[in-house]
Amino acid sequence: SIIKAIIRYIPSGNESVFFYHELVTKDVNAIYVAVFASLGFFYFFSTKERNTFENCALWLLAIFIFLLSSKSIIFIDFLLVCCFYVYFAQIRNSVKWVTVSSIAVFLFCSLMFVPEIRQRFLIEYETAFVDNTVNRDFDSNGVEIYNISLRQAWNNEHFKQNNYFPGTALRVYQARIFGEMLREDHIFFTGYGLEASQQKIQDKTKEHNLYAGYGEFNFHNEYIQIFAEIGIFGLLILIGMLIINARRAFADKNFLHIVFAVTMLVLFLTESFFCRQRGLLFFITLYCIFTAIERPKPAEAN
Repeated sequence: SIIKAIIRYIPSGNESVFFYHELVTKDVNAIYVAVFASLGFFYFFSTKERNTFENCALWLLAIFIFLLSSKSIIFIDFLLVCCFYVYFAQIRNSVKWVTVSSIAVFLFCSLMFVPEIRQRFLIEYETAFVDNTVNRDFDSNGVEIYNISLRQAWNNEHFKQNNYFPGTALRVYQARIFGEMLREDHIFFTGYGLEASQQKIQDKTKEHNLYAGYGEFNFHNEYIQIFAEIGIFGLLILIGMLIINARRAFADKNFLHIVFAVTMLVLFLTESFFCRQRGLLFFITLYCIFTAIERPKPAEAN
């Protein structure tokens, strides 16, 4: 992907080809690729004695994750790196805190001085609590585009065609319309059925007068997605699986398992990860692998 981006950059000079969906295409999806790259990154990161190849792979994956610009994955990975140095790294405490501080400074500088990454975070901060800020990132043929705040996403009965939903506002709106669906269609126990919720989202898009393209988005929340399609029992099964997975990961003190468990728990708040086969296959495969790994038996007393 990076090589393809370089080839595209040479004739155009457009730096955006190195970031987000431009780097891997919308169909492949930057979020999914960031999740896969993140697990690979932590595999090399947690290796005690790395050779030259492993160090190169580690840094390449770290750069790749930043270029993919997934806010949730960057946030999760930062917390997990800090967790590793605080609880797993066998180095002096002074070195631990210096390392964690250096990583925090690096992350801050990346957000401040890389415009494409900074803008991804900045739009959420600038629009979350201020109504109707003007969005200047879209070419709208002279029509001003207004950002929707969290309050508007939750409360407004009708929107306009030139309203834009930043990521957090969109997820707040999707949670809100799911609540409306629960009240109106009585799907608490049964759900709508597999993939049947999308038509209901499109109906809500028309009801609230959103731009039609928003009807193509799913709930962007796996917990809500499962609840809407399978009902409360499906949600409870998913939560139970995640809790069991996390408990075992922390009990075994297997850092790579902890990475998987924490990433899934948090990522499911912002993405409907199972809506694509690659996400479902990734989760099932790693869930089964980590579950099948035998716990180390305690040494028997002589």
